[in-house]
Amino acid sequence: MTKADLVVKIAEKANITKANAERALNAFLDTVESTLVKEGKLTLTGFGTFVVEERKARTGRNPRTGEKIKIPATKVVKFRPGKLLKDAVK
Repeated sequence: MTKADLVVKIAEKANITKANAERALNAFLDTVESTLVKEGKLTLTGFGTFVVEERKARTGRNPRTGEKIKIPATKVVKFRPGKLLKDAVK
């Protein structure tokens, strides 16, 4: 499903225009992003939790040459599904 498909589904379910649905979705995504940047965690009860985690620096290999390379530490966003979402997907 693409963002455009999601906008259509939101518009249909909420009985609003596609433009309003897109604004709502964009506002939601912006809020998720800013919350993760500031606080590092966002919990949507029943749906799941978005968490920013630190990935340590490590040594990797270039698959073409086999040469060892250093992969720097970085932050990644992980999603942990909630019970209601897990049950719905089963």
